[in-house]
Amino acid sequence: MKKRLLILALFWLVMPVSAIADGTQSSSPVILITGDSLSAAYGINIEQGWAALLQKRLREQGYPHRVVNTSVSGETTRGALARLPAELSRHQPKIVLIELGANDGLRGQPLKSMRENLTTMVKLSQKAGARPVLFEMQLPGNYGPKYTEEFRESFSTVAREQKVPLVPFFLATIALQTASFQNDGIHPTATAQPGLLDAVWPTLQPLLGRPVR
Repeated sequence: MKKRLLILALFWLVMPVSAIADGTQSSSPVILITGDSLSAAYGINIEQGWAALLQKRLREQGYPHRVVNTSVSGETTRGALARLPAELSRHQPKIVLIELGANDGLRGQPLKSMRENLTTMVKLSQKAGARPVLFEMQLPGNYGPKYTEEFRESFSTVAREQKVPLVPFFLATIALQTASFQNDGIHPTATAQPGLLDAVWPTLQPLLGRPVR
């Protein structure tokens, strides 16, 4: 069963997610999310995804930030890196959330290349005046202990070397809860999305500054 689900993961739909419209002014500081299906609200309504919930929380707590979610289902670090310069130029973000790497690992791609791509994304974000934040990703154990552990450590290695914040694996609290995943066994349900946001928030909030009200 696990093998079948992992094969399904290789064929995730390529589906871009538009910026979240929330009525804020264009001059508001932008939080750019560049990720894969975990951030693209795959299989659920866009407004139910953790990225949309982030915009709602920011507004409720008085933060002026505007969330721009450019996540693409099935995205790899290579694909996201190719798109990032144009996204940085267009949106001029203050914070860049980099939730990528799962598809690199599921496809067994070289981890050295993944780390190099993530490092370049961090540096490009910094050069554009943004604060990058990496997300830790993990793989199922049946990819082999060596590859699985090296994959997991790749994110903390890049974060440490580049001195950027790291969001701990944000599926950790639901990983063993079958009911928290859609029928494919891979993508979290709508009811699981608030938990994903709660996992991101402690790392992100200190970067936001003070609320405006």
